[in-house]
Amino acid sequence: MSRGSGKGLSLKDKLDGNELDLSLCDLNEVPVRELAALPKATILDLSCNNLISLPSDFCSLMHLVKLDLSKNRLQQLPLDFGRLVNLQHLDLLNNRLVTLPVSFAQLKNLKWLDLKDNPLDPVLANVAGDCLDEKQCKQAAVKVLQHMKAIQSEQDRQRQRKLQAEREMEKRREAEQRAKEAQERELRKREKAEEKERRRREYDAQKAAKQEMEKKTKKETVHTRKPASSSRPPQPPRHKPSWSRSVLRVLLFVLFCILCTLAACKLTELQHQPLCVSVNTLYEDVVAALQNHKTLQNMLQHNSQQ
Repeated sequence: MSRGSGKGLSLKDKLDGNELDLSLCDLNEVPVRELAALPKATILDLSCNNLISLPSDFCSLMHLVKLDLSKNRLQQLPLDFGRLVNLQHLDLLNNRLVTLPVSFAQLKNLKWLDLKDNPLDPVLANVAGDCLDEKQCKQAAVKVLQHMKAIQSEQDRQRQRKLQAEREMEKRREAEQRAKEAQERELRKREKAEEKERRRREYDAQKAAKQEMEKKTKKETVHTRKPASSSRPPQPPRHKPSWSRSVLRVLLFVLFCILCTLAACKLTELQHQPLCVSVNTLYEDVVAALQNHKTLQNMLQHNSQQ
């Protein structure tokens, strides 16, 4: 175990029963791996070296019962120093410690403690007091453990308060998020209902317009048709020729021909012609018949009056 690193010299040569003396070895780091290989070395003396700090794996040496770190240059102890739960005797005389890690409160078996000649925090220095005899060192161990337990409890309470505050904050955020989501859902629902109502009104308007157009078209078809242009005067309806109108025209034509023939036979030189003689005779018979018919009507009328 070399002088600086602790390697080169055999630790077994330094072991006496359960006590391992590594004091005055000019060490600037602790040979943790070699120490872990000697679990029966429950008493470890590292005093009067050049140790500035302890490695974090030093706290794995849980077999230690008595530890002497006096007269080094330690500025702080590892945060998990409290893992050394079997530690009963701890000498930290003449170092550069200001505070102790909170885990120090876990050293429940600690019975003896020396913190003299360290630039301790005034509160911690007042709690530790002097360690001039066995009684004072035992009292220092008890008082410092109580002090560190109080600090640990306060830190635990602060952590709990912080955790509770974070939980409440998270609950508030979740409640706000739920309220926001509910508001957004309500807004979307209202917008959807408004859009549906708008489409329904458009549909009703289109349906009413269509029905009105169909009604107007039907009315125009039944009653009348609109003129092609508003500038043209209305035309009278054209009636289709019927067979009775044709027969009437034929009869009028025949009558006209008869009248013309009769006039020719009465007024012209043709009256002595056989055809005209027949026509004149027929005419005179018809006239006589009409006169007889008229005389009969007068008689009937006279009788009815009587």
